[in-house]
Amino acid sequence: MSSSFDIQPVGRFHGQSAVIKRPKEIACFSYDDEHKFRLDDSSVRYYYPPTLGADLSKGFDTFEKLDDTADDHLDSLLKTIMALEQKEGKRVEADVITWRGMMTKFLAAIFTDRDGFEMNATLFQGTIFIEENHGYKLDSQKRQSQQRPQPGRPSQDMMSFWGYKFETLCLLPTTWDETPRDFIENRESEITSAEIRGDRDMVNFERKLMKFWIQSFLLGVPKIIVGFRTPDGILKRLENISTASIPSTVQRKGNATWDGNMCINFAAGLLDFLKATITEDGVWRIRRKERSSAIEVFRVEEAGHGDIIPDDFLNWRIKLAVQSQTSSE
Repeated sequence: MSSSFDIQPVGRFHGQSAVIKRPKEIACFSYDDEHKFRLDDSSVRYYYPPTLGADLSKGFDTFEKLDDTADDHLDSLLKTIMALEQKEGKRVEADVITWRGMMTKFLAAIFTDRDGFEMNATLFQGTIFIEENHGYKLDSQKRQSQQRPQPGRPSQDMMSFWGYKFETLCLLPTTWDETPRDFIENRESEITSAEIRGDRDMVNFERKLMKFWIQSFLLGVPKIIVGFRTPDGILKRLENISTASIPSTVQRKGNATWDGNMCINFAAGLLDFLKATITEDGVWRIRRKERSSAIEVFRVEEAGHGDIIPDDFLNWRIKLAVQSQTSSE
């Protein structure tokens, strides 16, 4: 038996947004160059404007894409939470624990229907843990890679590389004065958005802005830097954009293709629906089929938590609950 959350009519999500507290960082972790987990902030980088005219395609032929076929579940996130709880001796209270990418899909769902999604969820100690359905993700990536680009347009892999390359050109491992000169001068040799040329480009850019805004809003990032490129991947200009100003700018100057308050209200309603639906053990599926006007929730495993929550986290939480109960008696 499945339950569904209707996206239409979207008008019911109009109006002032639901009250959401400003995001607060409570812990951090990093991945090294080999994507190995580190319980520190070593992945933090410093921004420095890249050189305009840089060729974002440079290095594509020797670029080795990260192998993401393994399913990491929520492991790194839960390791970090467990370390924090062990340090402070108390549980992190949350209704939902998930990656930012899943919340981005929730907030954007009201204005995007071309792409579907599938997630797995489980309830433990009153918290819903949500991860992406890895099999669905791999199938989607495979279908996308098999699509032939339109004549004159770059491949999806090339455009993904441009975004990665732009980020690489913008970031330094330490402050400018502490970074070796050869690293700075060779940034372009180491392993965005297209210039807007018409109404269609503007609509596409507005949709990208929605994703930029959601991702930054969720983390409390106050400002984003957007790089604009030519159709063949040459960096033309940079623009600093205040995250808070994006929704009103789209409404005032653009085509009003989306509304930030409606994104928030929709996600708040969906989360309430998930909390009211996922009330028992087992593994649940959260699914939106491509071009569907509803998000389905149904149980795929009657007991357990699948591989969503690792055993060490489960055991720690049980131990912490026993300790809390003992100390209160």
